[in-house]
Amino acid sequence: MSASGQRIGALTKDLMNRWRQTKESWRDQKADEFERDFLIELQTSVDKSLHVMEQLDKLLAKIKNECE
Repeated sequence: MSASGQRIGALTKDLMNRWRQTKESWRDQKADEFERDFLIELQTSVDKSLHVMEQLDKLLAKIKNECE
């Protein structure tokens, strides 16, 4: 899970960096709407998911240790 979470985090970071570059030339109401309706929500969801994945990773490690 840890590797998947790291990959998701890295890809999301790359997407947000590319969005910042795009915003340099796309500056209108639709760009603001796109960011608000999709990208901010995506970032929030990814952050929450990464936290849950981290907790699951810890839980799986604990279960593994208790079964040995």
